[in-house]
Amino acid sequence: MRINTFFYSIKQGFKNIFRNKMFSLASIATMAACIFMFGLFYIVVTNFSSMVKTAEEGVAVTVFFNEGTTEDVIKADKAQIEKRAEVGKVDYQSAADAWSDYQKEYFEGYDEAAASFGDDNPLSNSANLQVYLNDVSMQQTLVNYIKGLEGVRKVNQSQDVANTLTDLNKLISYVSGGIILILLCVAIFLISNTVTTGIAVRREEIAIMKLIGATDFLVRSPFVVEGILIGLIGSAIPLGLLSVMYGKICAYIANKFSFIGNMMTFIPTKEIFSTLVPVALILGVGIGFLGSRFTIRKHLRV
Repeated sequence: MRINTFFYSIKQGFKNIFRNKMFSLASIATMAACIFMFGLFYIVVTNFSSMVKTAEEGVAVTVFFNEGTTEDVIKADKAQIEKRAEVGKVDYQSAADAWSDYQKEYFEGYDEAAASFGDDNPLSNSANLQVYLNDVSMQQTLVNYIKGLEGVRKVNQSQDVANTLTDLNKLISYVSGGIILILLCVAIFLISNTVTTGIAVRREEIAIMKLIGATDFLVRSPFVVEGILIGLIGSAIPLGLLSVMYGKICAYIANKFSFIGNMMTFIPTKEIFSTLVPVALILGVGIGFLGSRFTIRKHLRV
């Protein structure tokens, strides 16, 4: 493509926007609304997913061992469990540590009662492993595996919690996909209408250009540029609004509703927008390009 053709396409793309001001503004406004809703939804879902992920990291299964199981066997089992992909970390608590923690929790201020046990450890069979998962949907598979290891007596699990978190993750995925699809369809429809109007307004001019030998690319490229510009402008506006709003809303919630801050930690603005900005811009430009491209192929017959 020649450089003068490139600049011609951009110039005509801008002119098309101003020729069809009402439709262009409607398309930009709709695109901005769609990207704003997408960005808002992304922020909410990402923070909620982070909260669910934090909750998942706190889910653990507890492994107890048969009486007389040696520490070497327990540590060997621990090493095998740590190799599993669904396992985040494994903590080992010896019988001595379990008794020490029990004394701190239940015998605080009752030193004489604790001393009456002497060197005896009533929790001598309580050595255990705390296995934390990074994928709670695999909890039952992991439990079945652990039950087959040497010396294992019992495995305690939180199946209800795991099922709830797994269902939440699925719900987030389904809802996200549905809303994104709806927003894409609405935005493409509006851009398609804008480009169609531009083609109708310039149909006579386009016919003359074709008669004097203009290529299909030269005729069509301004409309593609128009769609891309609408997508770019319609993405930049809501991103600016969201970047200002997000920090202020997080600060307001943290100050006014401290209990929410105790339940979850908001993702930092820089971290969340480092992903949102390129995704929203690509989405906006992509919708503009595809909407205008398909419309031209359908309606431009000269």
